[in-house]
Amino acid sequence: MPTLPFKLNQDRRRHIPKQKRKVTNSAAYDAALRQRGSLTVWFTDEAVAAWVAEPRTTQGGQRWYSPLAILTALTLRAVFHLALRQTEGLIGSIIGLLGLDLAVPDHSTLSRRAETLEVPRPRRDAGPLHLLVDSTGLKLCGAGEWLIEKHGTKVRRAWRKLHIGLDADTGQIVAATLTNKERDDGAEVGPLLDQVAGPVASFTADGAYDQEGVAAAAAERHPEAAVIVPPRSTAVLSETAETEPTQRDRHLQSIAKHGRAAWQKTSGYTKRARAEAAIGRFKQVIGDRLRSRTDRHRATEVDVAVHALNRMLELGRPISIRIA
Repeated sequence: MPTLPFKLNQDRRRHIPKQKRKVTNSAAYDAALRQRGSLTVWFTDEAVAAWVAEPRTTQGGQRWYSPLAILTALTLRAVFHLALRQTEGLIGSIIGLLGLDLAVPDHSTLSRRAETLEVPRPRRDAGPLHLLVDSTGLKLCGAGEWLIEKHGTKVRRAWRKLHIGLDADTGQIVAATLTNKERDDGAEVGPLLDQVAGPVASFTADGAYDQEGVAAAAAERHPEAAVIVPPRSTAVLSETAETEPTQRDRHLQSIAKHGRAAWQKTSGYTKRARAEAAIGRFKQVIGDRLRSRTDRHRATEVDVAVHALNRMLELGRPISIRIA
């Protein structure tokens, strides 16, 4: 039995044929992919109507631009991979082409407002959600691969760790945090669950989350939630397994009786692959590096990127069936 549970049949995986699937809504999904490049999708009527900030009722200077206007500009920056000055130019061009009498936020304003911008998260109204959790690394700005390969480097490249919580049904990212690379994955379960609005039916993650703190964090916030985490290969039953078995004990008993592959199917652990797919989509569409210089700006950069990806999914998702 391999140490990592998702590497079942690793000795003969090359002989296992890859699944073949067919997209049943090709026309609608193709239209949704084209819409992602449309400026009118990102520069919405709602943003135009609420472009100017509401009058301030407290002390301090009056802001010119609403949070939605700043979010619109930063979203365009993330989708089209622009610098702040180019984002300012794009916003000005769109406003000019639409014939609108709106002020254009300059790059300094975008940078300053990004530090404190609150990006909304999607809300689920169709009952408890099934949460899938995973993490990945994002590189920081620095010397490129070509420069490092040619001249070498004396400084180890810095990076940050992105933790996401995914709605298994909609595919949307409902929670995200950005930490330093030394942060343990299990330590971020609490902050991720705190961002989820509404009840959680299940919490699914890989073997790195097989920790007492993870189960405690889930039980504290959502006592009825099923914690689906594969136990480590060296895991043993608790002392109360015979009288009051924990969820981990039941997983171990099921694995011992039916095997790990069968447990993955019956427990629903196989859905965790959707979290890995979401991370791949993040790096494919947004990129694998952060461009901001401070941690507060980087956190906003990630939140805006998540907002953009969720909007893309709202435009349309592929519906596929297995054919082989």
